[in-house]
Amino acid sequence: MKRIIEIAHAIEGYDPDALHVDKARAAIRACLAPLTAAERVPVRAALGRVLAEDIVPAIDVPGHDNTAMDGYALRAADLREGETVLEEAGAALAGRAFAGTLGAGQCVRVTTGAVMPAGADTVVVQEVVKVKDGRVTIPPGQMRGQNVRTAGEDLKKGVAVLRPGRLLQPAELGLVASLGIGEVAVRRRVRVAFFSTGDELASIGTALKPGEVYDSNRYTLHGMLARLGVELRDLGVVRDDPQKLEAAFRDAAQNADAIITTGGVSVGEADFVKPMMAKLGEALFWRIAMRPGRPMAFGRIGDAFLFGLPGNPVAVMVTFYQFVREALLHLAGREDGAPPLLEAAAAEPLRKVAGRTEYQRGVLFRDAQGGLKVRTTGQQGSGVLRSMSEANCFIVLEHERGRVQAGETVRVQPFEGLV
Repeated sequence: MKRIIEIAHAIEGYDPDALHVDKARAAIRACLAPLTAAERVPVRAALGRVLAEDIVPAIDVPGHDNTAMDGYALRAADLREGETVLEEAGAALAGRAFAGTLGAGQCVRVTTGAVMPAGADTVVVQEVVKVKDGRVTIPPGQMRGQNVRTAGEDLKKGVAVLRPGRLLQPAELGLVASLGIGEVAVRRRVRVAFFSTGDELASIGTALKPGEVYDSNRYTLHGMLARLGVELRDLGVVRDDPQKLEAAFRDAAQNADAIITTGGVSVGEADFVKPMMAKLGEALFWRIAMRPGRPMAFGRIGDAFLFGLPGNPVAVMVTFYQFVREALLHLAGREDGAPPLLEAAAAEPLRKVAGRTEYQRGVLFRDAQGGLKVRTTGQQGSGVLRSMSEANCFIVLEHERGRVQAGETVRVQPFEGLV
């Protein structure tokens, strides 16, 4: 197995003391390979799972030419330049075909989804025809083949319609079911173990002692991970004790594909996470040119990939969404990535220092003219978790960009589809 440090050093512009966001993403991505293990599950249980096989129809869908509208099926050859009068020869309903073959000068009343009568090639909607004494008057302007769905128009026999790596959502479940398939092969779920570090962290339900804070990071991590459909293992709070940290890391590495920690990746006296990562495996420690979320670690302990995130709550969420989420999706074998960035006008001046990428928490909205605008949620400190709760997007300010004036165009990353 190639060492992570060798992979990272091969990335052009790699600088662990001032690493650009895109370089960090590239280094992480280069180290990962999707999981290959799979299992078969019923179609209904496959929602949110990642497909592990080609879905190849054994039948055409639809299986026969059928009508797209209620109306009358006829032969286009019978149509005249003006009105056309045809004889009604019977009916074809969904699930009940017309017996026989349509003759010259005849038409058949049809409902949506009915098998096209033999000999017919066109359907005229019922709203435009006139019917009297078994005679049907068709107005001019009809086109051959209109309102007809041909066999195999949706799915063709023998042609793959879904490929491995596809996230199975409601439409995909319906598509698979339309082929009469009851089970599908899906990738096994990514197993993720996570824990917080620090003597200052208190659990919910206990009284705070001087200097303590309640641990919120495990709850945001749980929520972010649960949305990805991974298997979770919460190892709780691990104190700043080398023996306890080593035990937690060894336990996590034996039972997970990825380990996520919060806190302990800076240079404080009590930050034992860094040396423990280095002792047990291989870890890179980065100062990423971003705000929030500057200190971060990435590595491997055994077969488990390691993500050491900062301790401040907002920095945890920003680094998760900018690095960890994409990495876990790649491990899961998913082919989809982050939602696209949009452009909006800054509704107010934005403070920014060139030389780092900033992820300011914003509120995206439309003005009276329908244009997209964005404003911040106010105070942007990395410990102000309220700024994430009140936001609906990240305002992504590029590495080289400086202060933004009101009205300037900025890029935004909507939370919808991300968080």
